[in-house]
Amino acid sequence: MTIQPRAFAHVRLTVTDIGRSRAFYDAVLGLPVAFDVPPGADAKTREQLSFLFDGVIYQLGDSLFGLRPVASDRFDEDRVGLDHVSFAVDSRADLERAVRHLDELGVRHAEIKDIGAGYILEFRDPDGIALELFAPGS
Repeated sequence: MTIQPRAFAHVRLTVTDIGRSRAFYDAVLGLPVAFDVPPGADAKTREQLSFLFDGVIYQLGDSLFGLRPVASDRFDEDRVGLDHVSFAVDSRADLERAVRHLDELGVRHAEIKDIGAGYILEFRDPDGIALELFAPGS
């Protein structure tokens, strides 16, 4: 018998500067916050939320996407571990809107690429973590 997961429950990225990363992901993705430590939280609340490491976890559909602020090095997709994170969008038109949004924010990105099975738009976060948006082909 094998384990047969049906989806990812969550993905959490380790970042060097939570303020900078949170501002980036808030501006780019605009996801609702599922968990964070409230300003002025008491000791009991901070203990209950210690799994956040003073980071944030966003709601992403039925999954969670988090940022953990303890990295002391830089991202490299050629090392063992994470290659990139891909976020699903509905259509190529969504990718075209994303290009305009990234341009408005001054976020460098590649051109939209047709990969046969769909389209991707690649860019990086402030720590250089490779990100992409994926839209299925029509």
